[in-house]
Amino acid sequence: MGESRIIDTHAHIIDPVRFPLADGPGYKPLPHETGTSEEYCNVLDAHGVAHALLVQPSGYGYDNSALLDAMARHPGRFKAIAVIDPETPESDFAALARQGVVGVRFNLLSHRADALEGPLAERFLARLRELDWFAQVFADDTQWQTVGPILRRSGVTVLVDHFGVRNPADGLSQPGFAAVLALGREGKAAVKLSAPFRLSRRPEDFADLDPFAEALIEAFGLEGCVWGSDWPFINFPNGFSYDAALRAITRWLSDPGERSVVMCSNPARLFGFPEPASRTAP
Repeated sequence: MGESRIIDTHAHIIDPVRFPLADGPGYKPLPHETGTSEEYCNVLDAHGVAHALLVQPSGYGYDNSALLDAMARHPGRFKAIAVIDPETPESDFAALARQGVVGVRFNLLSHRADALEGPLAERFLARLRELDWFAQVFADDTQWQTVGPILRRSGVTVLVDHFGVRNPADGLSQPGFAAVLALGREGKAAVKLSAPFRLSRRPEDFADLDPFAEALIEAFGLEGCVWGSDWPFINFPNGFSYDAALRAITRWLSDPGERSVVMCSNPARLFGFPEPASRTAP
């Protein structure tokens, strides 16, 4: 990979020895599903990946300690998407921004299904818009029908998790995916071509995601797509590897120049990492 400046836009730090998991909703990783910041840096180094956007996992709730610690321990290597109580004081947002937080995740599947609904959520999204932060959303197919219009009305910049689809078998015409594509066409959104292993019913090649990837690239534009691994691949009994995550993207982006835009240039521009030193991706 040489001078490649790949940026992984979806990974989790799970370090329950130093940072116990939170009570309440959210997936609680099993003992073998951990991933410390040191372990993750070793993975990145082994694969020639320069930087990463860390994402708060649902099992930590509103406690972003592990994520913030990772950024402090490895200055400049990480940015982060946190999970924040909507009633957090304004001064706390400034402190989080200084530490490298660039957005808030709304995990409607395993944390709070109603996190984007109601007046409190409306005010919260307005704060994110004023900060120029991302609202990263992980939602089920039916939930996108409701939250898509809410997000568009808010004016916030949206970051769509994991292809914006949960059940590819329902096809391109499903209303939830149509709502995701509408967000892309609005021009104030980006989508993660990440974690195909969680979605596909064809683990050998992910071919059932081909029409979804094509539709997303058309709607969001190449400049609106980024790549993510979903390391350390929690809650997935069949296992996955970082090598496989890097290889998967080549199915939908066979041209090295296009891969470089998605894996290097776009995340650098969107999340404030150093501009890539090379236009070459694997």
